[in-house]
Amino acid sequence: MHMTTRHWALLIILSILWGGAFFFAAIAVKELPPLTLVFCRVFIAALSLYIFLKISGQKLPSDAKIWAAFLVMGLLNNIIPFSLLFWAQTNISSGLASILNATTPIFSILVAHFVLADERITFNKFIGVLLGFIGVAVLLGGAALTSSNLAIMSIVACLAAALSYGFAGVFGRRFKRLGIKPSVSAFGQLTGSSVLMLPLIIVFDQPWTLNLPGQTAILSILTLAIVSTAIAYLIFFNLLASVGAVNVMLVTLLVPVSAIILGSLFLDEQLETRHYLGMSLILLGLIAVDGRLLPKRAKNS
Repeated sequence: MHMTTRHWALLIILSILWGGAFFFAAIAVKELPPLTLVFCRVFIAALSLYIFLKISGQKLPSDAKIWAAFLVMGLLNNIIPFSLLFWAQTNISSGLASILNATTPIFSILVAHFVLADERITFNKFIGVLLGFIGVAVLLGGAALTSSNLAIMSIVACLAAALSYGFAGVFGRRFKRLGIKPSVSAFGQLTGSSVLMLPLIIVFDQPWTLNLPGQTAILSILTLAIVSTAIAYLIFFNLLASVGAVNVMLVTLLVPVSAIILGSLFLDEQLETRHYLGMSLILLGLIAVDGRLLPKRAKNS
């Protein structure tokens, strides 16, 4: 589908919002445990989207099967990846976490290949996956020589988060078949995430025993939930409906850029040469997956 100037502007805005999510999480996780931060993010975002749905007059589904699907989607798309990424950011920089998160489309291709009969790996996707994993090997291999065990575990946690996103992408295809509006799906999965997270934080974090976060952390949590989650979801689903999944995937190329810039400017984070090399290989893999450069070359030859 054709990308207009408006679509590109929204794509860049979305990349800044999602890149900012790593930045704000890096600030908030210094004062809140990762699980409690996940709950705050999904609950406040769900509340924000509920207000939006009420104002726009959209109805919520009443079918128990749909809400059960929201619970599963919330687990795969929010609880597992958010928890892993937030924990990882207690040990590695937000920029590195965003680079590793950029492997999500790579894992989505692998999951779809093994789970869906109509999503087999094509040649350009195979090249993209190969480049992506070489990039990860550069990141992980260097870490094995120069980093602590916690840093290596954090890198693996980020990759596991990307894998969970891959399963979420495959599972989420059913909502379109059910005729559920994207904004309602976003609210449903965030609500399901909140329901599942509540007993976890009660058992593990006991939030009533925690110190009240400072003003900076509170502002980061609110921005993370309202701007980088609720508003970002609305932009994402708007783009998904208007330009398709292939074009929206381009946001994955841009998110690490904004995350790295924010981290270096405001958090004094510094990435090593191998991080940029690994990111370059991952981004080349995503460009190969996109496939649009390959037909152009063939046509000109």
